[in-house]
Amino acid sequence: MSTSSAIPRAGRLDCLCEPIDAAGGTSDHGGTALLAAAFALSVLSQVFTLTILPIAGLSLAPAGAWATLPYAAFYAGAALASLPASLLLDAFGRRAAFSLGAGLGIAGGLLTAWSLLQWQFTGLVLGALWLGIASGFSLFYRHAAAPLGAKGTGPVLLVFGAATAAGLLAPSLAGLAESLAVPHAMVGMAVAAALAHVGSLGITALLPHRRARRIRTEASPLQGWRRILWPTLLAALAWFAMTALMGATPIAMVGCGLGEAVSGAIAWHVIAMYAPSLALAGLPKPIRPLRIALGGGVLLSAAAAIFLLAATTGAFTLSAALLGIGWSLVTMGTTLWIHEEGEPSRWLLGIHDGMLLGSALLGAMAAGLVR
Repeated sequence: MSTSSAIPRAGRLDCLCEPIDAAGGTSDHGGTALLAAAFALSVLSQVFTLTILPIAGLSLAPAGAWATLPYAAFYAGAALASLPASLLLDAFGRRAAFSLGAGLGIAGGLLTAWSLLQWQFTGLVLGALWLGIASGFSLFYRHAAAPLGAKGTGPVLLVFGAATAAGLLAPSLAGLAESLAVPHAMVGMAVAAALAHVGSLGITALLPHRRARRIRTEASPLQGWRRILWPTLLAALAWFAMTALMGATPIAMVGCGLGEAVSGAIAWHVIAMYAPSLALAGLPKPIRPLRIALGGGVLLSAAAAIFLLAATTGAFTLSAALLGIGWSLVTMGTTLWIHEEGEPSRWLLGIHDGMLLGSALLGAMAAGLVR
């Protein structure tokens, strides 16, 4: 082949599609692994962040009514990022969009650490907001994996399930980070949150370039909104319950004299949030998404009941774990549900995640009213 044949010219058709494997899906196995690793690091940062924000807010707030503001700011940032993240993925690709989110996470973690050192409540809220924006971007790792599994749900479940490692490693890494930052409480975890996003940034830079652009066949970007209506409403309820209870759990445990056990309970919660995806990926036959989501709703109800009666470390941990499993099943069930009939438009994906994160924000604001 001559070198001139590689030069685009008028009248010649070039294929802009991804290479297709024998199964009919896109051959981007390396991309799936990198998305999974980057998502796991992002979730590790979230574990550190959500461990310190409720307690840091309680310590630095000028009044008790402001104690949950940093926690709420985290979810406000995530909600604000959802639609821009979706559109940027389409306009500039995975590497650019996810790198932007990771960069904001680095800045947010460092600002949070500085605010804790200086006892600056305003800086803590702003740092939480930036970390939340990074979280909003990272939530799209699961949507970015969906087109890689044209013949199955494996890539979505594997990317989501990879974050199980974050829950397993978080307690040990949190202890190490805090020991290096003595005598400044929670500063070590804030710096570790920033470093986790540094790792995510490095991994996203290695994502293989995907030349394919989405084919815009919709007359309107909102065409087909009815297909996401019920999955969005169900998932929004799950996110509200999860953030409300997990925002209240650290404060309730401190009130019961169990402050040292908070990180362990949250770690079990995170493991439970993502491990079910690995279990679902290993099933010989997929379960209908609606059944997965409804099963998660039942577990969320059980978690709420146990939390209201909890007074021991074991009870709080059980509630957090059931809450994580329930949230995972609802989130994954509804994600697979909206992708069941093909990939929705970027606007619909952004609106879907925006509704979820908006409900999470409302749950975070209601956390102080629980119990």
